[in-house]
Amino acid sequence: MGKKASVVLVHGAWGDGSHWSKMIPVLHAKGYGVCAVQNPLTSLADDIERTRRLIEAQDGPVLLVGHSYGGAVISGAGHAPKVAGLVYVAAFAPDEGETVRGLLGRHESPAGAKAIRPDQYGFLWLDRGLFKESFCQDLGDDAALIMAAAQKPIAARCFDDKAGPPAWKQRPCWYQASLEDHMVPPETQQWMAQRIGARRTIELAASHASMAAYPHELVALIDEAAAQL
Repeated sequence: MGKKASVVLVHGAWGDGSHWSKMIPVLHAKGYGVCAVQNPLTSLADDIERTRRLIEAQDGPVLLVGHSYGGAVISGAGHAPKVAGLVYVAAFAPDEGETVRGLLGRHESPAGAKAIRPDQYGFLWLDRGLFKESFCQDLGDDAALIMAAAQKPIAARCFDDKAGPPAWKQRPCWYQASLEDHMVPPETQQWMAQRIGARRTIELAASHASMAAYPHELVALIDEAAAQL
């Protein structure tokens, strides 16, 4: 494409747009229009709608990038006409009728599952004392502390909301799998990358927070995706 794509970054559970802070300056320096959605994490439908509105606000074609639960979001929001491609970052890629919980159940519960704490309002948190070892063991103590302190809880229902028809059946896709992930089994990630027919899959010796630990490698994957659109 003549004009560089706009990149819309979609966070996952227990995070917000700041989870992309290491990648945003690099993407901006390369000339991409870049923005990060702030999803409510109240239901899959709510998060898809919030993401869709941000896509509509972009100038020109959009490369949609989703982390973790954000992969389920981009699988729905990716039907928006401006979306030219999808990049999954250690992310769920459900087919129609599937749930995030069902995909997690393909393998033994990951080690990080023991850190999940429900509250009385139907939202799930990660235990702050277990946050680093569960979510971002390859980050420094300060970075992990900030993520834990600023975490955004996710409604438990998001894990049980059924996905609609997935955009990955209609849009070109790329995938990054985290081989040291304690939240989403690496084997499940590799299987999803294969099922969606990713044009390229890169595997990193990363925690679940690969976008913070390996920002340049992920930007390189986005560059490759944008060049092929």
